[in-house]
Amino acid sequence: MTRRFAAAWGAALLLAAPPALAAPPANLDTRIEEIRKASGTPGMSVAIVEKGEVVFAKGFGVRALGSPEKVDADTLFMIGSTGKAFTSAALARLVDAGKLNWDDKVIDHLPDFRMYDAWVTREMTVRDLLVHRSGLGLGAGDLLMVPRGTLSRLEIVKRLRFLKPATSFRSAYAYDNILYIVAGAVIEAVSGQSYEDFMRDEVFTPAGMPDATADMAIQLSAPDRARPHARYGEKVRGSGPMKRLDERDRLGQAGAPAGLLAASANDLARWLQIQLAHGALPEGTGRLFSEAAGKEMWAPVTPIPVAAMPEPIAGITPGYDAYALGWEVRDYKGARLVWHAGGLFGFTSVVVMLPERDVGFAITVNSEEPEPRMGLMYELIDHYIGRPRQDWPRRFGEFRRTRIAEAEAAVARKSAAPAKVGPSLALGRYAGSYADPWYGTLKVVPTGEGLSVDFTTTPGMTGKLHHYQYDTFIATFDDAGIEPAFLTFNLDADGRVAQITARPVSPIADFSFDYQDLLFTPAAAR
Repeated sequence: MTRRFAAAWGAALLLAAPPALAAPPANLDTRIEEIRKASGTPGMSVAIVEKGEVVFAKGFGVRALGSPEKVDADTLFMIGSTGKAFTSAALARLVDAGKLNWDDKVIDHLPDFRMYDAWVTREMTVRDLLVHRSGLGLGAGDLLMVPRGTLSRLEIVKRLRFLKPATSFRSAYAYDNILYIVAGAVIEAVSGQSYEDFMRDEVFTPAGMPDATADMAIQLSAPDRARPHARYGEKVRGSGPMKRLDERDRLGQAGAPAGLLAASANDLARWLQIQLAHGALPEGTGRLFSEAAGKEMWAPVTPIPVAAMPEPIAGITPGYDAYALGWEVRDYKGARLVWHAGGLFGFTSVVVMLPERDVGFAITVNSEEPEPRMGLMYELIDHYIGRPRQDWPRRFGEFRRTRIAEAEAAVARKSAAPAKVGPSLALGRYAGSYADPWYGTLKVVPTGEGLSVDFTTTPGMTGKLHHYQYDTFIATFDDAGIEPAFLTFNLDADGRVAQITARPVSPIADFSFDYQDLLFTPAAAR
């Protein structure tokens, strides 16, 4: 999409847009509680800004199952990938200070930066890091920090060179997290501060967001914080009873620029005020970033292919969709949305703006249910663009249940009829140490009961191997929150293990479990 077309498209919407309504929906508190309880969500918060004013900022439910502590407007929630826009704003601060340009070559700031292709290495810009057009596949490299990790930011940058592209450079959209980690490293190299300190000093403090943080240690020590929850441990994630997760089981700290930030409803209300004012602080005392930078961050760059959503949520299918600098820009019933969703093992969030109505809202949830996040999102959008109310939470609930039922059925079919063939070798001959260039080491160890597996780069990612068919085993992990994987041992002509490939068992496994990108070979052969 050209900038000229984007500007014309936005101008047309601006001319057609009616003014924002004067207030949030009537009885919004009651409606949020109704949605929260019906979905089984422990707690959530909502912030709404209209015409520069915070008109709603409240918490609902409890911070954790089994705890009486209530969520309020100051309760910290992990906000997942909605934090990518904060990383872009941090870069904007450096652009405004003349220390960086959006189209600077990354290698000029990070001399050790390498992509798989040397030409891409030379051509990759700061802008390219933010817009998901690098050529990497969906979620490539996420296992370096998912579900947890200890690698440093610079170590992850070094391993990037081993990730093979899925498409050519700048030719296709594929969402990734790892290049936002590179963006965080650029911030560190240019500013001389850690990403976490720069966010505190140059983004959260001047923005007036006192509780927001990019430092997980600080977040975990905050007394008023929500805890993560999910349905897991059944055939697929999303089924079964709601359970509280270990709040320390999240991305490694290196992943902060991609989605390890925490903020409260009051913090996000400030963020919405600043965004809708194109960088100006609400008090009129200065700016977080320039108006020019604000326009850059909202300008569509990478077209996102539009696929028709199924019933019962077909009505949300956009006519146009694209990724900007940490934001997604799409249309809905003639209105322009500048928005982003976030998800982080036990937390979900969404930040939405209707710029032509001068309205924005943020929803944070301490579970993975779509009803309180996506359902409420579309109810609020319909309200602010003057459309009749539809029960979007009910529709998203139906969609979730259908999707999970279909996934459970698919897993059951796989489990019910494996070929009664194999394994080709005695179990001990599968044991050994194997390595993948970007991920690291996988260990297969014989036990008295069979085989165990250890994905050593990921702390605690250990489990058992159960024979499935032929030379394929299923890895089920001691941590039930980690997606099971098929591991296929490929043998050479002499009957030795030459390669191990992997893929998720569940058809709806989170894309960050990018097992399909792994290719292990015997470590001794490397």
